[in-house]
Amino acid sequence: METVFTIMPSPLGELLLARHEEGVTFVEFHPTRKIPEVGWRRDEVALADVVSQLSAYFAGERREFDLPLAPQGTPFQLRVWAALETLPYGETISYGELARQLGDGKAVRAVGAANGRNPIAIIIPCHRVIGSDGSLIGYGGGLERKEALLLLERHGRSPLIQK
Repeated sequence: METVFTIMPSPLGELLLARHEEGVTFVEFHPTRKIPEVGWRRDEVALADVVSQLSAYFAGERREFDLPLAPQGTPFQLRVWAALETLPYGETISYGELARQLGDGKAVRAVGAANGRNPIAIIIPCHRVIGSDGSLIGYGGGLERKEALLLLERHGRSPLIQK
């Protein structure tokens, strides 16, 4: 299965996007953790729909994504990521509450670890998970970006996002 990628400029910095025939496999602020892997082929056209939907999201014009997703992870990670996809736009949830929704209130650390390994940032909205006291904690793209995304979703704008 061939993986294609592109690098998308965004108001919060470059995003590395990747997909294969089953769907989007990767969206991450670049180059925080991953660089294009050996064998990936650059193809802007194949990722035009992802770029378009993310651009509309950053402009405050899109609240939901309509893209096939194909994240790769453990069964537990996939459960956490599927639960993240159900979080409403503009709302947040604590790691503890997410663990309880998944059926094990004691799995807070495991939920946090799975959240931190989310390979499809923004589209699988791991930025909507916060500390039990309402604090912004744990975001692979950086807390400034997490704050910017939450402000965008709550108010339709963010001083950290230039349009």
